[in-house]
Amino acid sequence: MVSEFLLNKNEYLKQEVSGFYHTDFGGVDHPNNPNFLYKLKNDPHHKWTGGQLELAKRELRQIIHTDFPELLQSLRSTSFTICVVPRAKADATYRPDQLLFRNTVGECARDIPGLQDGSRFISRHKNTRTTHLRQPVQGFINDGLKPYPGIAQDTCHFSEQIRRRHILLVDDIYTKTVNIDEDMVQALFDIGARFVVFYAIGKTIRRY
Repeated sequence: MVSEFLLNKNEYLKQEVSGFYHTDFGGVDHPNNPNFLYKLKNDPHHKWTGGQLELAKRELRQIIHTDFPELLQSLRSTSFTICVVPRAKADATYRPDQLLFRNTVGECARDIPGLQDGSRFISRHKNTRTTHLRQPVQGFINDGLKPYPGIAQDTCHFSEQIRRRHILLVDDIYTKTVNIDEDMVQALFDIGARFVVFYAIGKTIRRY
């Protein structure tokens, strides 16, 4: 079942935007945590097998095929273009098996009536800091700037096809304090999207 929240107006985002998510994200040991997302990232310090990756893709498909029709009904809309927040590094630096989240979301968008596949409408051309890695990883250089207002437009290419469209922007995990998603939403508005809503599989639990 989809839950709703707000992306609040701040220095990254000029207006409140509706957000939706599938489940809480509290870390690998948290009950019902969407741990399959780690496999879809397929970071170099993991050694996932092809079978594990296929199972992760299947779990993502099941969630999307349940949640996206529900979202369309909730938003009283019959047409949205699906865009995906790109990974932190330039697209060309990733292997195909490290872009499984984006590719699987795109496949699902093509299967669901009322959705258009815009999963490749946003592409990263310049590295940014990977925010989900808390410790150094051997063989991985975590270069690039941390999030700042305007980083999406500075480091990504946006297709002209985004203009005048209703966009459902998808990410794997939303974390309120990072502001990557807020900045990406604002970038979509700035380049001419007519309407933007946000969806994530997991929403990070706030810790006080």
